[in-house]
Amino acid sequence: MLRGFLIAAFFFTMTPLLIAVQWLLGKLHLPGWGFIATNYYRVLCRLLRIRIRVVGEPVTGRAVLFVSNHVSWADILAIGSIMPVAFVAKREVGNWPLVGVTARLQRTVFVDRSRRHQTGDAIADMVQRLASGVSVMLFAEGTSSDGNRVLPFRSALIGAVREAGSRAEGGILIQPMSIGYTALNGIPMGRQHRPFIAWYGDLDFMPHIKAMLAQGAIDATISYGKPIASNGDSDRKEMTRRLEDSVRQLNNITLLGRPRPANTGH
Repeated sequence: MLRGFLIAAFFFTMTPLLIAVQWLLGKLHLPGWGFIATNYYRVLCRLLRIRIRVVGEPVTGRAVLFVSNHVSWADILAIGSIMPVAFVAKREVGNWPLVGVTARLQRTVFVDRSRRHQTGDAIADMVQRLASGVSVMLFAEGTSSDGNRVLPFRSALIGAVREAGSRAEGGILIQPMSIGYTALNGIPMGRQHRPFIAWYGDLDFMPHIKAMLAQGAIDATISYGKPIASNGDSDRKEMTRRLEDSVRQLNNITLLGRPRPANTGH
């Protein structure tokens, strides 16, 4: 109960402050939004008792398009606590109280998946982020899962990746990655437990976060695979298959607790 109060107090006091500071940085064209965002997510992870383990090495020093599976709203906090990235999210997120404004200031790319003709706008936004030196995080399934499997990747989204590579000068670098929830209170998590963490289908947010808080400390493993260069020449279906296979392999290794083969990393 007390922890829930502390989380709510932090969110409703610090989020407006975050919005104000990032808005001011944007207006003055000053750096620092990434540093602020990363530390904001780190504090939320600590309050929610989400413990992050990183396997492999994310590409740094240049803008990268990360492609991952998607399990829960907690993915945003866990991934965002590692490094600054601009997430690709469904259009509805932009209308959520506080969260929508925060997402916009943190350079989120919004996609209206019900209107295919607007995909071009999202592609242009992705290219703009990458061209300005901001890495982009794409959940290629287009939805979240129950945490036990990787859903088929949407080739339309990967097609956007391919087109982005053709538009960007010198192509883009794509790095597959996966996120998996592996333990509760230090005890390995089985298939029956992961849906407690996953937020998918028609689950309401408040009951879900209350149930998740009641579970205790959660271990999340984020694994990075071998980067793939793309200049737009790759076949859309082939690129989709290659990225999906890589993410699924990383995720299976994480969930089964197996040693990681050398060819899944750098």
